[in-house]
Amino acid sequence: MYSGSGDAIASWFMVPADQNTGHCNGPLDAALEDLLDLARQAALHSYAPYSGFRVGAALRLTNGETVTGTNVENVSYGLTICAERAALVRAVSEFGPEIRVEAVAIANLNDAASPPCGACRQVLAEFILPQAPVVFPAADGVRVMPFSAVMPLAFEMKLK
Repeated sequence: MYSGSGDAIASWFMVPADQNTGHCNGPLDAALEDLLDLARQAALHSYAPYSGFRVGAALRLTNGETVTGTNVENVSYGLTICAERAALVRAVSEFGPEIRVEAVAIANLNDAASPPCGACRQVLAEFILPQAPVVFPAADGVRVMPFSAVMPLAFEMKLK
């Protein structure tokens, strides 16, 4: 299990931003832009016949690998899986439950805001470093925020 603070890793992906809003004041750094491009490519594979809302996610893992996922809808909307959870399930399937996420990028092909939903935030909370940057489209442009700001009060359970 990861035992470091994650600050050094997260800083590789951070961009200048207004401290209060997470808005980008300039271009994304190259590593985060590459991750966002992978998320856009993943969105091309979306299965969204009901909403037309096509989303992709890319996760950079602490082992240096990157995995992607896309949303897969179902006629029963509650059974739909979001891109972020699809990518995370893939990461755990490929690398095991000890894997940790050091950066997340989310993109959609609809030019709409799409921060991670509540379910995705909570599922990511099990595997992500607190200071991992999360980049996503917001109503007023691209936003980059540390995960701890995206999900400040994640549910925690301490097991024996």
